[in-house]
Amino acid sequence: MSSSVESPAPAGALPRGPVPWIAMYHSVGDCSDDPYRVTVTPDRLARQLGWLRRRGLRGVSVAELLAALARGAGRNLVGLTFDDGYADFLADALPVLDRWECSATLFVLPGRLGGDNAWDPLGPRKPLLTADGVRRAAAAGVEIGSHGLTHVDLTRADDGRLAAETAGSRAALEELTGAPPAGFCYPYGTVDRRVLEAVRAAGYDYACAIAPGGLTGPHALPRVHIGQHDTAVRLFLKHRLHRLRRRPVEGLR
Repeated sequence: MSSSVESPAPAGALPRGPVPWIAMYHSVGDCSDDPYRVTVTPDRLARQLGWLRRRGLRGVSVAELLAALARGAGRNLVGLTFDDGYADFLADALPVLDRWECSATLFVLPGRLGGDNAWDPLGPRKPLLTADGVRRAAAAGVEIGSHGLTHVDLTRADDGRLAAETAGSRAALEELTGAPPAGFCYPYGTVDRRVLEAVRAAGYDYACAIAPGGLTGPHALPRVHIGQHDTAVRLFLKHRLHRLRRRPVEGLR
């Protein structure tokens, strides 16, 4: 892929395809105390996945979605991502995914395994998956990706910290699961050209952001936040507006 990622490439330099629809989840469980709106209940998740399936769509991992798009297929696929690696994924999210025959990508923090969401100053402490929990998710067919080592804003990290959070976390997950992760997810969704290049240099095939601004390409994939209040009408609007508001992604067909 060309290193020109902040502006559209010259005509014919890179294929440009419709932006894939990638949903961003975090925790699945009790959302009664949820100041950051990062939690959906298992019932709400089930309703949201049911909404997708009734419209002929199926939730899959980002790796599966991108592979399908590269083959010129995948128009009926939606990427499902779960950030931070909360322990409730195994008990509350995975059974719902299985029920609706969906897969997903789980972005974890190998530097915080068995810890909690200490980066959130407000709200309840939520436990994170242990190393064994991550391996159990991988054995269940969930794609494991990196969310960095410790959940820091990489645009403010010095070069050593940036290398540890990108290449270091990839090496740690390869040791943990036996396979290097293909995907990376920028903590807080923050990314700039320097961070993007570090992620690409670390060997990741793709990376997910939230709204990457002028950046575009497989290492700056936008996502749509999905929360507890996203009922059928809101999902319909988010799905329709996503492609209208996002420009095509360079490097995808």
